[in-house]
Amino acid sequence: MTALLTTVVGHYPKIPNRPRPAKLRAAIARYEREEISQEELSRVEDEVSVEVIQEQVEAGIDIITDGQVRWEDELTYFARSLSGFSIDGLTRYFDTNTYFRQPVVEGAIAWQKPIAVEDWRFAQTHSPKAVKAVITGPYTLARLSLDHHYGDIERLTMALAEALHQEALALQKAGAPIIQVSEPAIIKYRQDFPLMKRSLEVMLEGIHVEKALYTWFGDIEGLYPQILDLPVDTIGLDFVMGPRNFAILQAGPFPKKLGFGVVDARNTRLETAEQIRDRVKEISRVVPPEGVYLNPSCGLEYLPREQAQAKLVRLAEGAKLAREALA
Repeated sequence: MTALLTTVVGHYPKIPNRPRPAKLRAAIARYEREEISQEELSRVEDEVSVEVIQEQVEAGIDIITDGQVRWEDELTYFARSLSGFSIDGLTRYFDTNTYFRQPVVEGAIAWQKPIAVEDWRFAQTHSPKAVKAVITGPYTLARLSLDHHYGDIERLTMALAEALHQEALALQKAGAPIIQVSEPAIIKYRQDFPLMKRSLEVMLEGIHVEKALYTWFGDIEGLYPQILDLPVDTIGLDFVMGPRNFAILQAGPFPKKLGFGVVDARNTRLETAEQIRDRVKEISRVVPPEGVYLNPSCGLEYLPREQAQAKLVRLAEGAKLAREALA
């Protein structure tokens, strides 16, 4: 593989800036008023998915996602499809201005059928670039849910790990080249790292494709070097809200691949290609360029659609300058 590949963390803005029509928002509103069918809504979701796939490709990104167009939020997409959950009202997602509908655990959690497989297949069919699959991690899903059944974060997390293991196996069988597990909650609840580690060991057992663990909204102080023991090939870190990650990684060798979250996904200010190049040169003293994925600090949903694509263009430009500088 080419050294210093670019990728994204997960979700992409679904609604474009004016004057382009917000057709997905309109379709969802019409569906909720029972004016269109699920099939008609799905057609619009397909159209918008193709748009965001094309925008990532046009920006020059090497490994993309489907943009999570069909996801209501980071939690609901999987919770709705696992037995044992109901969905409650809106709750703030960490310290952002976005919200999620809180999953409520009413009974035993179980995987019923593939959740993200058809979405991944659709995206890969419409992309000339590799598409990675993204799964919300069992610990984050457990930590941000309201539990009325298990009464214990450990039991709930491990039940989710068993269920999501089936989803990971299904994505591997479908041909997904990379499976990303998103676990931002561990940054807020660092004391639960041993639990998250055990849950990932269960979830990723028998998964032989490339595996990535991504966190964001902070640094990994107190989690390093034990984070290197996770059963993944790549560890994605936020170097914008977690600038101390530079110093933390310099404390010792980093034998994993690094998801280098260097472009601010929560600020419209555009980084220059030269700034990105210089940050890559800095991190290359710790992780060789062939072991670095260059990506935004988190998902891009917090930005206007056109600004998100502009950020990705700069990311690709910065990667090109860095490859030339490090050649």
